[in-house]
Amino acid sequence: MNRLPAVAGTFYPENPHLLHQMLNEYLNDAESTAKVPKVIIAPHAGYIYSGHVAATAYARLKKANDRINRVVIIGPSHRVAFSGLAVSKAQSFITPLGFVAVDQKAVATIAKLEYVNYIEDAHTYEHSIEVHLPFLQEMLDDFKIVPIVAGVASPEQVSQVIDMLWGGYETLIVISSDLSHYHEYAQAKQLDKATSELIEQLQYERIGSDSACGQVPVNGLLKLAREKSLTIKTIDLRNSGDTAGDKSSVVGYGAYVIE
Repeated sequence: MNRLPAVAGTFYPENPHLLHQMLNEYLNDAESTAKVPKVIIAPHAGYIYSGHVAATAYARLKKANDRINRVVIIGPSHRVAFSGLAVSKAQSFITPLGFVAVDQKAVATIAKLEYVNYIEDAHTYEHSIEVHLPFLQEMLDDFKIVPIVAGVASPEQVSQVIDMLWGGYETLIVISSDLSHYHEYAQAKQLDKATSELIEQLQYERIGSDSACGQVPVNGLLKLAREKSLTIKTIDLRNSGDTAGDKSSVVGYGAYVIE
């Protein structure tokens, strides 16, 4: 069983050539010689809105193209309500750029936890994982994914799963989240700046769903980061008013890394 693309042609180009072109443009704009991150928090909107911001994080994987062979991706559920975390029995996720194999052994390991369940409906139409895959395909040579959709779950539950899958240099963790939604431009900038400060301070107790739509995976990550005494930094902070024009009602996007 393969998971077919749900938002190709809407969130990003369906044509592989056009998709390559768009990704290259974003990644070249963001070209980075910075240290390779262990963890990325990046947005999951349509590429014209959030692609430039996501690229600032993904461009940093250039030196690790042949080193990272497993990517754990945790994104929030937008379409299906459920408790806990949802995994899939799919053998691969397909994008216009090809097949991405699923690390089924890792999935089976975390599925032993009582709050992690196979829920295919949670994955079928969910974009919060899918939009990251073309960036990863563009930057990495050969890798498998551990795709996890987060429903109603505690920071403790999410942090336990991330810790189980943490691995070494071969594993990248990707947390999928946008920031504030549908505020006027100036207000959104203020709100997202405050949220970014909370993220950098690892103050997950103070980040609600209004601050970040991926608050469930974000907060789980921040809890683990605090326990591991890790440092997270903001590398980009913009909104759809900066990238796609209309400033009357915007969505915020941030890119963050743990190196």
